[in-house]
Amino acid sequence: MTRSTQMFRLVAALFAVALLSLGLVACDQSRADVPMQGPRDLARVAPEEVGMSSDRLARLDDAMQGLVDESLLSGITTMISRHGKIAHFGTFGHQNIEGGVEMGEDTIFRIYSMTKPITGVALMILYEEGKFRLSDPVHRYIPEFEGLVVAKEDGPNGQPITEPADHPMTIRELMAHTAGLSYGIFSQSQVDTLYNEANVLDNDSTLKDMIDKLSKIPLRQQPGSMWHYSVAVDVQGYLVEVLSGQRFDEFLNERLFGPLGMNDTAFHVAADKADRFAQVYTHDEDGNLAAQEGFGGRRNYLEPPNFLSGGGGLVSTTMDYMRFSQMLLNGGELDGVRILAPSTVKLMHLNHLPRELKEMSPGTGFGLDFAVVLDPVAADGISKGEYYWGGAAGTWFWIDPKEDLVFVGMIQHFGPRRPDVRSLSRRLTYQAILEPAS
Repeated sequence: MTRSTQMFRLVAALFAVALLSLGLVACDQSRADVPMQGPRDLARVAPEEVGMSSDRLARLDDAMQGLVDESLLSGITTMISRHGKIAHFGTFGHQNIEGGVEMGEDTIFRIYSMTKPITGVALMILYEEGKFRLSDPVHRYIPEFEGLVVAKEDGPNGQPITEPADHPMTIRELMAHTAGLSYGIFSQSQVDTLYNEANVLDNDSTLKDMIDKLSKIPLRQQPGSMWHYSVAVDVQGYLVEVLSGQRFDEFLNERLFGPLGMNDTAFHVAADKADRFAQVYTHDEDGNLAAQEGFGGRRNYLEPPNFLSGGGGLVSTTMDYMRFSQMLLNGGELDGVRILAPSTVKLMHLNHLPRELKEMSPGTGFGLDFAVVLDPVAADGISKGEYYWGGAAGTWFWIDPKEDLVFVGMIQHFGPRRPDVRSLSRRLTYQAILEPAS
């Protein structure tokens, strides 16, 4: 080996070491920019520990308190987790104005349609066990739905003229609100009238009664032809019973609520917890807050119901729902308890609408019992991939994988004068993030 060759190899080796050193420095620097790691256990931390500003989160507090001070809402809770830690938990106003009971961290709320994602997770537990495929026809497991016809146009005597379904509704369509079902209250058609006449969601009936009623009513539209909000998730609750061989509430307690420590989530409020149950309000004609149970007071939440509504029957607390949501953001696990696989959670918040539909609303698709942001600009959102839903009395939540963030908000209010607290809370949450997660 010549002296020049030895010299070349020495220089090359030194250069390689230098590049490696630069790489290590770069790796160390990149690690310094990675969000705080460690247990994603919902421990409470200072906002700055998870890249958020205490001063800017104070704007959220001020805005929520302002809604209470102006008598726009009786009470509010807001909760934010980031990187698996609680960075904010605020309570404002009263859970019961007449009784003088202030809003508490453990106040129990009617979550109405925020029940739907919970039902979806319950069904996907059975999916992971190989009980069904998303492409399976629903009638394979609910034979009463075999041969359902579709309303083609209005007919005489309140009975629509029908045509055959071009394909049987699938479980995927059931979970994406494209199965052809309706609610009877969000649209006007002869099918909707038949829903109301049959009292499909009768609180004094059972899930099997609901199935029997639906089997006699035509589908509102062809399966897969449009997104239409519906009783589909109540049908999913019955499907959980069929596939598991358990009552729906028993399955939820055994497979979800118990393992996740969601101790205050149930289909009714137990007697020893009644003092934590929030009153629902609306605005009277003079603009004053007035106590008024939703949906005509047809449901007594202090007694176990016959009808276990997977679409809107649960009560819960802010922390319980945070535990559920954080489990999803963690990829199906919380505190060492695994509910779903990461791939299943990902599947749930993909857009499952048919290609010809593309969107539920501008920039927004729909997954398996969640809405999903596809285009933040069109959806007036922040992060692509955020998934969310809300409840009839104003409760709301969203999960943002990009910013590694969960927000849960709870109110109990009906009526057109309810302020847009959801949009307000979104702006005030993101303006407090000073260190992006990615």
